[in-house]
Amino acid sequence: MRSVRDAQVAGMRVLLRVDFNVPIKDGAVVDDSRITAVLPTIDLLREKGAAKILILTHLGRPKDTEGGADLAPVRAALATLTDMGIVELYENLRLDPGEEANDPAFAQKLARMGDIYINDAFAVSHRAHASIVGVPKLLPSYAGLLLLREVDALAAALTPPPHSLAIIGGAKFETKLPLIQKLLAVYGELLLGGALGNDVIKARGMPFGTSLVSQEPVPVEVASDERLYAPVDAVVTSAPGAEREAIVADIRAHERIIDIGPVTAESWRKKIAAAPFVLWNGPMGVYEEGYTDGTDVLAEALCKSGVRAIVGGGDTVAALKKFSFNTENVFLSTGGGAMLEYLVAGTLPGLDVLRGA
Repeated sequence: MRSVRDAQVAGMRVLLRVDFNVPIKDGAVVDDSRITAVLPTIDLLREKGAAKILILTHLGRPKDTEGGADLAPVRAALATLTDMGIVELYENLRLDPGEEANDPAFAQKLARMGDIYINDAFAVSHRAHASIVGVPKLLPSYAGLLLLREVDALAAALTPPPHSLAIIGGAKFETKLPLIQKLLAVYGELLLGGALGNDVIKARGMPFGTSLVSQEPVPVEVASDERLYAPVDAVVTSAPGAEREAIVADIRAHERIIDIGPVTAESWRKKIAAAPFVLWNGPMGVYEEGYTDGTDVLAEALCKSGVRAIVGGGDTVAALKKFSFNTENVFLSTGGGAMLEYLVAGTLPGLDVLRGA
């Protein structure tokens, strides 16, 4: 991919695709990290003499989220972080159905507003949307500084040092099976939490109660791999306020797993401290319901250990941000799904088009 460092932007109108899909509460941005991550690219374009920087982003899913289409809070946050001067924020891309449909007419409409295209939106580069794969076919196109950093970091994650540790949480084992198989091929050990851990518990013939599991069974060769770890104890519940800790063998038929248990958390904490490198994506419990303890234990262990790590996924990154860590050692990916897809395929649609593929 050609780097923005090599782009001749003096006097040019630059279309800069970013991912400013940030959380907003009471009309204000509550986490501006995705905005600050792009500032180096904006600063570089300004230094190189760009005549205009038109920022393209989406925000939420306007058709599903009341008030989710308004970029005013994002514009206000951006204005506090950089001199707007030549910088302009275009409307929410997903207001036009042509964005997600990769409509050539919408791509052409966007392309007419610029002379050069820069992709600095790694987190959505797995989406074949008009602003990701359509526009770069119509203009000279380059990778932004953040996107290049993401690719470099994840490329390193595909060739980790011996005895490295991978941690994957979340759900949908059937969609993550290719990733799990790939990680088992290059990592010393793989820890599975969340519903993924439930699937392995089920596959190994242990009780799982009413816990969330996939419809597709875990392949025998994966479930039997001794380097694949699932929780040995868990926090379970049958109703609000009925939470308890139990070894996996003692999970009752009416209970569901909501987090890893303290024994598992302590064991996995020690594995993190001993690992030369850690790759982590996804929480260990039902994070959106407030069951964060297991994830937080591992996050604190990673931050305190000083281990080199790459961490992605919104909940996982949020857990790490509760603690202080050395930013030279820990790379926080802006991508969740994009990170996982890159690890499987080694590329993304938004990267392929920048390479002319």
